[in-house]
Amino acid sequence: MPPKPPSPEAPLDDWLRWQEALHPQAIALGLERVQQAGARLGLPAGGIRTVTVAGTNGKGSSTALLAEIYRAAGYRVGAYSSPHLLRYNERIAIDGRPLPDRELVNAFVAVEAARGATPLTYFEFGTLAALWLFRQAGAQVQVLEVGLGGRLDAVNIVDADGALVTNIGLDHVEFLGNDRERIGFEKAGILRRGRPAVCVDPDPPRAIGQHAAAIGASLWHLGKDYGYRRVADAWNWRGPDASYKKLPPPALAGAIQFRNAAGVVALVSRLQALLPVPETAIRAGLARVRLAGRFERRGNVILDVAHNVEAARVLADNLGGIGASALRFVVGIFADKPFEGFLQALGAPAGRFYLGGLPPPRGLAGEALRRRAGAVAPGAPVFDTVEEAFRQARAESREGELIVACGSFLTVAAVAGCLDG
Repeated sequence: MPPKPPSPEAPLDDWLRWQEALHPQAIALGLERVQQAGARLGLPAGGIRTVTVAGTNGKGSSTALLAEIYRAAGYRVGAYSSPHLLRYNERIAIDGRPLPDRELVNAFVAVEAARGATPLTYFEFGTLAALWLFRQAGAQVQVLEVGLGGRLDAVNIVDADGALVTNIGLDHVEFLGNDRERIGFEKAGILRRGRPAVCVDPDPPRAIGQHAAAIGASLWHLGKDYGYRRVADAWNWRGPDASYKKLPPPALAGAIQFRNAAGVVALVSRLQALLPVPETAIRAGLARVRLAGRFERRGNVILDVAHNVEAARVLADNLGGIGASALRFVVGIFADKPFEGFLQALGAPAGRFYLGGLPPPRGLAGEALRRRAGAVAPGAPVFDTVEEAFRQARAESREGELIVACGSFLTVAAVAGCLDG
């Protein structure tokens, strides 16, 4: 018997806990359930231009930048992203404003009334709530970040006017396949016949181009159809029909953000006929974009939600460019992530690891954490919680050293909580 839903007056946290228990599986890929419930809500809504973003890393940054550029161009913009860092409200924003608890609860009440006996996962429930809220608010553009994969992700019930595929790496292999070709095929599922798409990966799986050709999607590749070049304190972008000189650097830190931004500008350029955007809005969006937890520096602490091998390599490259005298890594990670490879990728710059446990059922903790650290971080201290690991790292750090919190959104949230407290 499914649990009884909270009352419409119940607080947001009650609704979120109830959603977590509604479906027997935390992740259940497939579109049938969410399509059925969405149809009863009149979703997807017509008249809202949609941009969908899929990929392994860089989705959140690209989603944030797309939303900021379209806002700067004068559109009313809804942005949906996941997971959140500190509060669920971060996932659903309209014109850059995370929605308050009461508006989210109103959306959940509407989804619950429409779903009938259809069981929805936590993510599916939130996706329908976001789409409902964007319609209610009269959004002109909605930027939707895929949660996992693409082809069978709840976001894919919407036929995107434009699609952006960021980099492709080995993550969520138990759901998407254990090689880049299979994963690339799943990500390419957001492409649509006759509609523009952009791939940001400089060495994309062949499956992406093959799928685009098979369905008749118009796909641009980095380095072939568009490109970018950094020049002094700015950068240039070029495409077949337009170019931009001396653009401001993306306000998000890290060299990888130039590549992410180049893909975003490419898609904005391709959608000009549907969504006109002046160059001034592109410049303003690049300068204004903000996203917590992406190589975010707070004093001598860097917060980065890197949680797979590819992201760890990017983090290591970014750290190599800032010249810290020493690094202390506070790492907490999920058990289904490639923990050993993650630590090895981070180990390029010399540093010391402080390992913190994350809660079950997905968190890696205790003896399992110590055992898996084994050969790659021998002797690294293991703590019951990330907070304890961070406190020890801070106690041992000296002037000129940096503490880097990474491995999971939960890890970064825990350290951010310590800093804010």
